Amino acid sequence: MTTRLAQAARSIFESLHLETATPRRVGSLTACKGQFLEAAAFPYPVGTAVRIAQNGGGFVTGEVVGFRGNKSIIQPFSQRLSVATGARVFPCGRHDHIACGDGLLGRIIDAQGAPLDGRPLTGCQENWPITGFASSPLVRGRITRPIDCGVRAINGLLTIGEGQRVAVIAGSGVGKSVLMGQILEGIDADVIVTGLIGERAREVSDFIETKLTPRIASKSVVVAVAADHSPLLRLRAAMRATAIAEYFRAQGKKVLLLIDSLTRVAHAQREIGLALGEPPTMKGYTPSSLALIPQLVERAGIDSRTGGSITAIYTVLADGGDLEDPIVDAARAIVDGHIVLSRTLAENGTFPAIDVARSLSRIMPDIVDAEHLAAAAHFRQLWSTHEQNRDLLLMGAYTAGNDAVLDDAIAMHGDMLNFVSQPMHSSINFGASRDALLQGFGL
Repeated sequence: MTTRLAQAARSIFESLHLETATPRRVGSLTACKGQFLEAAAFPYPVGTAVRIAQNGGGFVTGEVVGFRGNKSIIQPFSQRLSVATGARVFPCGRHDHIACGDGLLGRIIDAQGAPLDGRPLTGCQENWPITGFASSPLVRGRITRPIDCGVRAINGLLTIGEGQRVAVIAGSGVGKSVLMGQILEGIDADVIVTGLIGERAREVSDFIETKLTPRIASKSVVVAVAADHSPLLRLRAAMRATAIAEYFRAQGKKVLLLIDSLTRVAHAQREIGLALGEPPTMKGYTPSSLALIPQLVERAGIDSRTGGSITAIYTVLADGGDLEDPIVDAARAIVDGHIVLSRTLAENGTFPAIDVARSLSRIMPDIVDAEHLAAAAHFRQLWSTHEQNRDLLLMGAYTAGNDAVLDDAIAMHGDMLNFVSQPMHSSINFGASRDALLQGFGL
């Protein structure tokens, strides 16, 4: 018996490789400030994963997000803490890479990659950096092909190209979710990756049950983090969704990435930045929260090496309908097109409530033919003319015959509204959208 125990102990110690082992420094908590903790004697780099011993046993996990002097600042993943000063803080590797693979298709996961649908996650052997690979701008391919999104107004007037980045800008309750559901139903994509960031838990369940039909669910990956989770998890959920889309693009797939919403991602970074002492700017946004938007958006696009593409749609919440909000302005400046939803149209029952005059696809002139482009320009002219003279028309101060363009805009206003509106659960392909536009508004 003694000999067997000695052999077992020898094999255990041999497997430890004690000759190359180094000490592991363990820190201790010194402060709890809001949602963040401070640890002393813990000189590990930003991004290090940690475990913090709780009173009564067990651990809470977190991540080093910064440091102040000789103390590390830690963001715990759970907001239900039972820790006290002096609690031990253990390093446990890094969160730089995530598991990817075909096993993600049809699954719903959280920001840490744990399945939310109660089934074990298998078939994910590939590691992918959560912040993506650094690449040359020359690797990004040109956008030359339109992508069918199933929405007539977008296909016809704001044509999206394969690999384009688009911001959907709207206030609350204007129909972003309705439009997203229509795009999901009609999009021509091999893989759909959806990041539900900072949504109400009810909305997450509603999205999964009503928007993910069996045909869509089989090729979809959903990364969901509700609004009551820590800002670090909300931020990591957006990064994880983007990294998963990058992985499938590297396989040569045509990927749709939907982030709802980019505003809440910026809010999460703002919370972290303010806790770290960054100076607030307009509306309290820190420099890092504004810098995060291009870092995230620039990861989408076409990979000329593999032929794969990420067509990305980011919803942006315009607080109070303010289209000059810092996040709205930063997103609009970096994307390849933006779709603005109008509260006035929504209140009048027009869905999707797309404000054609304020919306734009910068890629459209490169991916549609001249006849299509001319018809879209004619539609926009009529729409804008009617909007600019709306008050004049309501007062009855305009006399027909004074302006030929305005006369046409008045006569065709009903046709324009009919073209923009579309039933919630319907899908109209690109060819039918183009034909309808040329038939009604072609020159």
